[in-house]
Amino acid sequence: MELKNLYIFFIIIFPIMSVAQINDAGAWLSLNAEKKITPDFSITLSEEARLNENFSEPGSFFTDAGVSYRINKLVKLSANYRFIQKRKLNDSYNLRHRFYFDISLRHKIKPLVFMFRTRLQQQQNEIYEADDDLCFYYYSRNKFTLKADLDKNYVPYFYIETYTPLNSPIQVFLDKVRYCAGFEYKLNRRHSFDLFYLIQKEYNEVNPVTDFIMGVGYNLVF
Repeated sequence: MELKNLYIFFIIIFPIMSVAQINDAGAWLSLNAEKKITPDFSITLSEEARLNENFSEPGSFFTDAGVSYRINKLVKLSANYRFIQKRKLNDSYNLRHRFYFDISLRHKIKPLVFMFRTRLQQQQNEIYEADDDLCFYYYSRNKFTLKADLDKNYVPYFYIETYTPLNSPIQVFLDKVRYCAGFEYKLNRRHSFDLFYLIQKEYNEVNPVTDFIMGVGYNLVF
């Protein structure tokens, strides 16, 4: 009877053990600037550094530039290019190029602000970087944000963002989800800070990674 119970135990536990769960802690540090050409049209520029391996190593750096146009109080369009340097195991860096287009919706029922952003993204990696030899990756990303406008100089928020691969060799609906809570702290109309804590989980991977990330951003609008 004991051998039978032991056999059942291994039958149950083996699939769980066969998928290694990898956890990591990191930090995202960013500088963001927005230049308003008109009240509805803006140019944006961002620099970001991301640390991983429990804050011990620089994982990636990127420069992001784009334009945005607000059609009305509800809808905004934007287009961006991102140049990425991502660290490899041998301490060299892969160069990646990303283009993406956003449609953002915003609706306010005071004190709550509801936001939805859908993104179509193309990323070009170095040839033969991945095991499947893909060079171009296409994603649909959807982000749901809830903010609380309390008429203070700080605005708490929470968001969920999902990643859906469009050209993966394996047909999956999701391969990454982000959960984030934080707040924006406004010094004045031009200067603000963004502090947040983010959990990023991978799905449909042999060894899925869960990242626990602390982030700080400085924002300038002029």
